[in-house]
Amino acid sequence: MADTVAGREYDAALHLLDRQILDPDGAMVANVDDLELTEDDQGRFLVTAILTGPDALGPRLGGRLGHWMVAVWQRLRADEDPAAGRIDIGEVVGVDSAVHIGVRRKALDVDGFEQWTHARIIDAIPGATHDPE
Repeated sequence: MADTVAGREYDAALHLLDRQILDPDGAMVANVDDLELTEDDQGRFLVTAILTGPDALGPRLGGRLGHWMVAVWQRLRADEDPAAGRIDIGEVVGVDSAVHIGVRRKALDVDGFEQWTHARIIDAIPGATHDPE
């Protein structure tokens, strides 16, 4: 069972980054690719949101690979200005080997890359949409 989040301090790099995000049904939502931070009045940085997708991971990776990842993602997206998926930190209900959120996957708008990949690549594979007998 996941530890509760309220009032706990976490090492963001150790406890959050690159973890899987699971909804209340245990379905994988995405990975934690980056974090949105806000400085409080005491000079501490607080995590305000989890960011997902190539637009979040690319800048974190940096260098040519990170730049290439963001450029390809922006070119592939139909949106004029694609942005990273964002999950408010208030949705996080626990952290263990995964980050658990209290909202179902379908209620979030964070799986654009997965949807694009599935629609353009996976579904194009012959037999990919056929259920196994």
